[in-house]
Amino acid sequence: MKLANPTMLASGILGYSARILAQVQKNGAGGVVMKSVCLKPRRGYANPTVVQASAGLINAVGLPNPGIEEFTKEIEETKAMLSIPVVASVFGFSVDEYATVSRKAVSAGADAVELNVSCPHVKRTGSEVGQDPRLLSKVVHAVKAAVDQPVIVKLSPNVTSVVELAEIAERNGADALTVMNTVKAMAIDVETAMPILANGVGGLSGSAVKPIALRHVFDVFEAVEIPIFGCGGIVDWRDAVEFLLAGASAVQIGTAVAVKGLGVFAEVSRGIGAYIRKRGSRSVGEIVGLSHRR
Repeated sequence: MKLANPTMLASGILGYSARILAQVQKNGAGGVVMKSVCLKPRRGYANPTVVQASAGLINAVGLPNPGIEEFTKEIEETKAMLSIPVVASVFGFSVDEYATVSRKAVSAGADAVELNVSCPHVKRTGSEVGQDPRLLSKVVHAVKAAVDQPVIVKLSPNVTSVVELAEIAERNGADALTVMNTVKAMAIDVETAMPILANGVGGLSGSAVKPIALRHVFDVFEAVEIPIFGCGGIVDWRDAVEFLLAGASAVQIGTAVAVKGLGVFAEVSRGIGAYIRKRGSRSVGEIVGLSHRR
């Protein structure tokens, strides 16, 4: 899977409409990850589903989606409109569901699948998979047996050891890792003394989590051989370069799209290019993991 540049749209932002994803490409993204989809339609949570934090957003949307049978039409339309890689984000309530949804997504034209095994606010789904080494092994192994396209595993920070889960994903055939998903969080209204989100708790994204994500990328890079997509709090080119230096081969941008608009992809990509030229390097690959030369 070859990206047009080292930036991608992260799953969860603008990921359901082919026409909007075409605008993401037009504004400079090197690839896109679609919104997570499962086997059957899912309504998600009632509003409010998003609340502003002091440095980022807390969300508990609940992964609403039309189900893979309906969503294959959107994948097909997206592939017809875009020339950059299109990655389907999938989740399930069982090992078989992960494999089935992944197979249908690839059959519809997805260039790769990203396994959402780490969503911290959906009961009985990804949270258990991403925190259970044995279950994660089974899911990755089953999906790899079901599809021929690359399999990316999106890891959770809400575990004792992200490195351990990264190594397990690699051993079971994962082609790449996305590090990381949102961090468990919540907000409370002091007037009502009640949680603001309808679900009560959610996941924190945005600039507040960047130092956490950067550390996880740094640690995982030293433990695995497969590529890493850095994800978490990237809002400008300096953030992106930090992730590349820590060991990411490319970055995924999500919350910054809601804050800065679609122009963030071209801005970050230009900044990375300028940094590489200033260093006298010839490619992004030459700076990946450079911070490990200690």
